[in-house]
Amino acid sequence: MHLNAIEAGTATHLPPLLILHGLLGSARNWGAVVRALGETRRVLALDLPNHGASPWTEIMDYPFMAREVAKVIDHLGGKAAVMGHSMGGKAAMALALARPELVERLVVVDIAPVSYTHTFAPYVKAMRAAPLAEATSRSQIEDFLAGPIPDKGVRAFLMQNLEGGAGGYRWRPNLAVLHAHMEDILAFPLFAEGTRYPGPTLFVAGETSDYIRPAHEDVIAALFPSAETVEVASAGHWVHADNPNGFMAAISGFLAK
Repeated sequence: MHLNAIEAGTATHLPPLLILHGLLGSARNWGAVVRALGETRRVLALDLPNHGASPWTEIMDYPFMAREVAKVIDHLGGKAAVMGHSMGGKAAMALALARPELVERLVVVDIAPVSYTHTFAPYVKAMRAAPLAEATSRSQIEDFLAGPIPDKGVRAFLMQNLEGGAGGYRWRPNLAVLHAHMEDILAFPLFAEGTRYPGPTLFVAGETSDYIRPAHEDVIAALFPSAETVEVASAGHWVHADNPNGFMAAISGFLAK
């Protein structure tokens, strides 16, 4: 499988950086971060399977995502720094735990290595129900989503997945497979006792998000013994979008080491 990527930078004094987006996101959501970090190193934001312009598949769990990202790093010819947000953060952690020799350092954005009850299932259901065949404008589709998804910011995020025009519309993500594998996405895979990633690790939490909580400290420490955590002010779950300057300040020093 060839994962689609957007890329910036050519510097080789640091390992390349891979960025993994969250559920219903895409590499394009990270364009500004890619460009900024690309000033000092090679940066690739990937479309994970069943998202963006990457291929669709019937599989959608973290061991599978980790294997696909590992193939990218193998193709690059060595280690890479890996940063993932939400679902992408879980994929990055799964990769680091399964193939630690491939991950030079790890950044995990607003997610912990645990199972969650937070679910995007209502968003997926609403997107699947949207009347794409009858719609003659993007605004008609967004108006439909306003009923089940009243949060304007969330709708704007989801609408980034819509492509097409007068000839018809389609969603880029494989919504049927995401719906079928929602439990896998909410979960985190089990690893053999004693499995750990010893490399440098940074967890980035949004100040107003509840995805990383004090109750997660022990499991984080057990799996990632070198982990440190930083909180970004005035940011929720989409930390990089809510406070771009604070997010860049939180990660830049860590990635430059």
